[in-house]
Amino acid sequence: MEMPVVEVRSHGLWLLAKNVNQYIHRILVEADSRAESGDDLWSAVREDLWSAVGEAGPNIYKRGDLKESQTADLDVYLLKKVGLFPDILERKASRHLEKGDSVSALITSEFYTRDQFPGFGRPFVFNSEVQKRIGRTSEAKESARVALKSPWWTLGCRYEEAAELAGWEDEQIEFIREKVSEEGKQDDLKKGKAPEQVVLDEAAFLMDLATV
Repeated sequence: MEMPVVEVRSHGLWLLAKNVNQYIHRILVEADSRAESGDDLWSAVREDLWSAVGEAGPNIYKRGDLKESQTADLDVYLLKKVGLFPDILERKASRHLEKGDSVSALITSEFYTRDQFPGFGRPFVFNSEVQKRIGRTSEAKESARVALKSPWWTLGCRYEEAAELAGWEDEQIEFIREKVSEEGKQDDLKKGKAPEQVVLDEAAFLMDLATV
């Protein structure tokens, strides 16, 4: 099972890469890019990185391959040769919007939601934002509501922001607060839910509430 690389942010976790190798690959490429631009600091950083990865480095990235590929856009190289990254896909869609190309922006944001990053609600929040910006209000609400079915700490934003996109108020928060109350837990037990599952559900609900 691949172990994703995440970053802790103010409202939860942000996915940096699907796995460690992909993350290291990206770092090596980005360091290569900056060093080749003539940045002395990054030249030193690149040497430190290669020293750190040791013999595993060449198996992940061939040093100088970015330059040899003659790819002008670093993001394009990363998407083609390294893998899919949330921040790059969002940046790509945003650039399309800045250029007035709403069709390409939609294609990119919809692709982002196609099970590329299972378990994370962020792709659907971003897709909702894109849909809203181009005037597709109902589609924006639908995508945000899908996002809110994921753990709230994977939304990449405050719960309130996603709820506003979904057209919801505080009913979901109140529902969860009821579920984690002693009365709510007893109700679940009376309905036949296993005690272990009640505990797991409580933990998940509390993690959601921590992002509010």
